[in-house]
Amino acid sequence: MTRKRLTLFILLFAIFVLIGCTKDTTSKSDTTSSDIAESTETEKNVLVFIPGAVDGNPPYLNLNNGSLQYAEEHPNVKIKTYEAGFNQAEWESQLTSLVASGKYDIVLTTNPSLPEICDDISKKFPNQKFIITDAYLNGNENIKTYEYNQYQQSVILGYLAGLITTSDMKNINSDKKVGFILSQEYPLITDDIIPGFKEGLQLADEDATADVRIVGNWYDASKASELALSMIDGGVDTFTSIAGGAAEGLYKVAKEKGLYVVTYDINSYSDIPGTIVGSGDIESIKLVKSAFEEAFNGTLDYGNAEIVGIEEGIVDFYWEDPLFKQSVSSDVYDTFMSWYNQVKNGTIKIEKNN
Repeated sequence: MTRKRLTLFILLFAIFVLIGCTKDTTSKSDTTSSDIAESTETEKNVLVFIPGAVDGNPPYLNLNNGSLQYAEEHPNVKIKTYEAGFNQAEWESQLTSLVASGKYDIVLTTNPSLPEICDDISKKFPNQKFIITDAYLNGNENIKTYEYNQYQQSVILGYLAGLITTSDMKNINSDKKVGFILSQEYPLITDDIIPGFKEGLQLADEDATADVRIVGNWYDASKASELALSMIDGGVDTFTSIAGGAAEGLYKVAKEKGLYVVTYDINSYSDIPGTIVGSGDIESIKLVKSAFEEAFNGTLDYGNAEIVGIEEGIVDFYWEDPLFKQSVSSDVYDTFMSWYNQVKNGTIKIEKNN
């Protein structure tokens, strides 16, 4: 009996040990599966190619910020920002060298001149995917482009500038002249932005005119200051600009003279309160994050170009910032908001006249 009891005891002990080990193994197996699922999520590498410098350029700043925000929300996405500088002749060789490394699933960039560059590079590296904003190219199955409807934004800002230069706000003269300082001319500027801005001026007051000057580059703030002073001597009291870092020269002069500036693409009211009195909005952060989402889930329609504007929720105006209402007269504010609400609800259509 003793031997039988001992055998039974050993058998029961073995069963208990086996049950305990089985439970422990199952638990460990579950944990390991979860860990493996997390660790095998595919890493995605994105090159953000800035054709210039991030600082001082709202579209480039928003492009980079949108990318970094997306990466914060998706830890498997890694962002490399490359500032290519202002020598356009070097952009293609720089981007070619970066693409040749084979490191990047997507190249994100912006600028109307980049589609041609990326089109050439894609012929050498047919597996590389490109997303380009502020640009238009159809037909290359490796390239997706989004062109902002800058005509619409320009009409909005032109209308506000026209209301200001014909108002009774402090330091406004009777000449009804608005200054537009540009870094350089290119098709989007000459075909959409300047015509749209002038249309907005005419909608506000048919006698309002634009004085357009060219800096010649994106960084010469001293030259922009000289141009602004010359324009003021000619009767300009309200400004806008698309000049990158060079615009800092304009802002300095406008602040010193107590004059007014409306800006493209980004909320700038708090930069120089009372001087920057209107800010257009391009929701490029929203666009970049949406494009990444589609690209990484395989639904982005490479090869097709899109024009995005008010109707798509990309072109807008920063009217909700309290500094806007504080910076303009009540007459300007009321007239602008009445008109802008009609634009937003579709009662007034902003369409380019070809």
